Amino acid sequence: MRINYWIILVLSSFQIKAQDTKYGNWLMYFGNQQINEYWNIHNEIQYRNYNYVGDLEQLMFRGGLGYNLSENNNNILIGFAYVISEPYIEGTKNEKITEKRLFQQFITKQSFNNIVLQHRYRVEQRFIEDEYNARFRYLIGIQVPLSGFEVRDRPFYLSFYNELFVKTTPENMFDRNRVYGALGYSVFKHIRIEAGVMSQILQDNSRKQFQIAVYNNLPF
Repeated sequence: MRINYWIILVLSSFQIKAQDTKYGNWLMYFGNQQINEYWNIHNEIQYRNYNYVGDLEQLMFRGGLGYNLSENNNNILIGFAYVISEPYIEGTKNEKITEKRLFQQFITKQSFNNIVLQHRYRVEQRFIEDEYNARFRYLIGIQVPLSGFEVRDRPFYLSFYNELFVKTTPENMFDRNRVYGALGYSVFKHIRIEAGVMSQILQDNSRKQFQIAVYNNLPF
């Protein structure tokens, strides 16, 4: 079963203009389709609001081609992202900034008594307008089923992750850190929905984001 990629954009059309808040809102779709036993295609759309509703901060399209080193537990992937950002400045008209991004990543997963632990290592080459920079990302995540069975076969689970972003500039390497917690529900065997909160810690401030994500992982 396939979910239309444009669900995220349709949902966003029902936004209501609101005053500035302390929370943002991210609507996300993540797809992973297996071509065969080894190869897979990754695709995603992220629609990020600065406020809870009503102020676009970033629209991201990301995709890539992956290769399983060992039965879905170890995957390498190369990909490309196109990002449209509108940095929020109160009282001014937001200016659009475009970014083209290449990335390479390695994901490894382990299971412990039906608890799934994931490590993701990602390198990004970012072309933001006329500037170039690179950064490294490391994510550690965990999924805990609430029914005592495997996450992929039973409805409810908890999801947590921490992701650290590091820039390549030696004088100022810390970029940001994200801490996330959510309740997930397996609608079908290969389709999941998560709703949660992510706290993003930047160099000089922090901000919380409400998140709704759809995961579509189809076998070949």
